[in-house]
Amino acid sequence: MVMKKKALVSWSSGKDSAWVLHRMRQSGEYEIAGLLTTMNAAFDRVAMHGTRRAVLEAQADAAGLPLRTVGLPWPCSNEHYEAAMREACAQAVRDGIKAIAFGDLFLEDVRRYREEKLAGTGLTPVFPLWGLPTHALVREMIAGGLRARIVCVDPKKLPREFAGRDLDESVLDAMPAEVDPCAERGEFHTVAYAGPMFHCAIPVEGEEIVERDGFVFADVKVANGNGRS
Repeated sequence: MVMKKKALVSWSSGKDSAWVLHRMRQSGEYEIAGLLTTMNAAFDRVAMHGTRRAVLEAQADAAGLPLRTVGLPWPCSNEHYEAAMREACAQAVRDGIKAIAFGDLFLEDVRRYREEKLAGTGLTPVFPLWGLPTHALVREMIAGGLRARIVCVDPKKLPREFAGRDLDESVLDAMPAEVDPCAERGEFHTVAYAGPMFHCAIPVEGEEIVERDGFVFADVKVANGNGRS
């Protein structure tokens, strides 16, 4: 019997990383060994998405996978980020991990950066969604049962009114034509709370919507949870 290579999923808490997990499980090529997430240590939240740890842990529980978090200082220099990721990668190799899967879609410079930084580490970067047409991909996600909330909006690219809305067909249809529907250029970020990658839906409820550092954030918490743990 051939043993499958172990892989981590680079987990942002959003729709693309969730769909990577689903696709990889469908392919059966790798044994998924866990979710790897960078956290803003000052706020105990996922960077950019602003996802609370309690929501992140609920996602990992619903996916049936261990969660590995990498704490980053705030503000975080590129040097601090790369040092933290080197240690996380070294630990993954010590644990027998062979690959990390990313949800990148078409930005060549981002893919090249990941490939360069993982070169020689013992970890292979894999890109299960790479090159897929984003208009078709996001609708495949929705049709496949993925449910995600828009939790961060760049108001320079997408009207702030989209923050806090679920990503569905009506929201996609209302987006400006120049916005990538998968938000590959950072137009918005999501938090996934249901779908075929989870054994149950995560009950989430909206909190306040705030503008900070030029972005609009729509906070969510686990319903009936303490919300800040």
